Amino acid sequence: MDGTFHNAGYTLSCHVKLPPHADDDAHGEIAGMILCHGFPIGPLDARRSAGTFPQLVDRVAIEVGMPAMTFNFRGTGESTGDFSLQGWIDDLRAAIGHLCSVSGVTKVVLVGTNTGGSIAVCVGADDPRVSAAALLSPRADFDDWADHPRRFLDHAREIGAVRTPGFPRSMDDWSRAFRRFRPVAAAQRFAPRPLMVMHGDDDESVPTSDARQLAAAHGAAELSLLPGAGHRLRHDPRAVAILLGWLERVKAA
Repeated sequence: MDGTFHNAGYTLSCHVKLPPHADDDAHGEIAGMILCHGFPIGPLDARRSAGTFPQLVDRVAIEVGMPAMTFNFRGTGESTGDFSLQGWIDDLRAAIGHLCSVSGVTKVVLVGTNTGGSIAVCVGADDPRVSAAALLSPRADFDDWADHPRRFLDHAREIGAVRTPGFPRSMDDWSRAFRRFRPVAAAQRFAPRPLMVMHGDDDESVPTSDARQLAAAHGAAELSLLPGAGHRLRHDPRAVAILLGWLERVKAA
């Protein structure tokens, strides 16, 4: 079902799918899953971020038997607001609460692609409701944004992720978050909860060393490097198969 939820005055669009029936074979409580998109690459991506994610969410609910959800962070798709890293962190925290309220689950598995994966581990590290996380093509840090914050803000405006004139009110506050949130340190804190890191070895945007850093920091992460795969693992059937199999294993963890 398509709908919205609210956070800090923003309206965020979402898609939720509940499994058709309870999984009687599962032992223990089944977690829900939230699928997080990454930062848009261009204007089309900003308007259509997570546009194909409802299809994967529906597969997870039906094939894995997990309540599942995806949503648009502020500044993308039909969601209101403007991009900020702190804002996206807060949006994911609110999304966890929303899925828990509409599905009845009390724990959540986070799955994130690209920037969404990095945000997922940052949020999950300090949220006891998060029982496991899978990161697809994640970045190990936001240092490139932090090094050139005004250039990155101009880029965010150009692609439509920042829409409001005069935003942000404080450039320092907006950019400070790029160094405040450290995915590698978060991966270490996330342990010993299950963590999977998946990366294409032909990724043109993020080097595989980022994935290796995150997996090593956790200490017991499952690391999958896909030969010949690029940045958009969501569209690689091998990646989707690995993800669905992993979700089967961790849903009742």
